[in-house]
Amino acid sequence: MKISKYLHSCLLFEQENYQLLIDPGMFSFTEDLVHEQQFANVDAIIVTHKHPDHLDINVLKQITALSNATIYTNADVGELLEAENLSYELLQNGTNRIGPFELETFEVVHEPLLDSPIPQMTAFIINGKVLHPVDSFEDKLLQHKGIELVLLPVMAPFTTEIQIANFADALQPKRILPVHDGFAKPFFVKQRYQNYQQHFNNKGIQFHIVDDIGESIEV
Repeated sequence: MKISKYLHSCLLFEQENYQLLIDPGMFSFTEDLVHEQQFANVDAIIVTHKHPDHLDINVLKQITALSNATIYTNADVGELLEAENLSYELLQNGTNRIGPFELETFEVVHEPLLDSPIPQMTAFIINGKVLHPVDSFEDKLLQHKGIELVLLPVMAPFTTEIQIANFADALQPKRILPVHDGFAKPFFVKQRYQNYQQHFNNKGIQFHIVDDIGESIEV
């Protein structure tokens, strides 16, 4: 299973010639560094929640027009898609099969934001190996202690480095792929990556530094 990162929380999973795109949101496309045409061959798209850094309706329309990909999401996002005449499949809590990917799907609570209502948010485990907590550090996620890889939000207005490190230290994944850092300048991201890497190396956890757009790891 190949995972490529396209700024912030936009991720492309590939397996058996099947492409699954997750959260093509506003931050990934704002500076013209990532383009919708790069995802013309995706087979499916997951949208985890309705915040604009995870969901950009115009981007979604362009990608689906190019690829004819099926959108999978929750009811909260689904209402927005219906208003834009975009069809979708509802992700159910429990086991969902999307191409060669098996997703164990469940709802988590988004970390609180200033003067912002909490959206419905869908987290999942892919192929029993990759935990995507999205924008949550809920205690119930710790039942997946020791998982192979976690997609860890490493910068956000809803958290601090201490909270992030405490969550990952308790989860004890074997590996970390950092996400949710698209609003920071590259020099700052690089410096924070180095800080995280040193911390997690001391815990026996591999922290993947992904500097380039579209850079990939294998799981």
